[in-house]
Amino acid sequence: MKHEWRKREKGIYLPKNEPELLEIPEYKFFTLAGEGNPNSDFFSEYIGVLYALSYGVKMGAKKGLPPEGHFDYTVYPLEGIWDIKEEAKKTFEGTIDKDDLVFKLMIRQPDFVDASFAEKIWDQTWKKKPHALLDKVKFEKISDGKCIQMMHLGSYDDEPESFKRMEAFAAKNTLIRPSKAHREIYLSDFRKVAPEKLKTVLRFQVRDKQPHIG
Repeated sequence: MKHEWRKREKGIYLPKNEPELLEIPEYKFFTLAGEGNPNSDFFSEYIGVLYALSYGVKMGAKKGLPPEGHFDYTVYPLEGIWDIKEEAKKTFEGTIDKDDLVFKLMIRQPDFVDASFAEKIWDQTWKKKPHALLDKVKFEKISDGKCIQMMHLGSYDDEPESFKRMEAFAAKNTLIRPSKAHREIYLSDFRKVAPEKLKTVLRFQVRDKQPHIG
């Protein structure tokens, strides 16, 4: 049976439009780090390279000898971890200059993909679609651990309002957000969907607030 993340992993990828606390386990990803304004032309190149590899995994597993544990599946959505440059943090006053953004884009891979198979797909992709960014791609295992997440509906520029709700939820549950870095999971194609109809999962890590002593 085909593994469809929209049906089988709703708790991870289809949260409600309200903050919730959950534990995110370790997953495997192709990742690609960069910096700068995501509205710039270069950004689509990053996305294209990650999807080329991800569809290479899906099609490559069907051709020849599939890896152990192989199963059919729907390719996972694009994700990104976002922060700002260290210099920008020193003068940050609440408004982000998009040129100061740093990011790690990624697409999750199914469990049967290991480092050896990932390397094989990288080689095949390089031969079919060589791109300088392929040299910057990493195959990584990443765990978000304890997080708060919610579905954000609408423009990316309106995300601060959702983050305020998430931070209020954290405070109510005696949790703190140790970093302004956060994850976004893109369930809509911003090239085809109107800004007010975009669906984006927002998530940030939290930890228990330490009791004040003394």
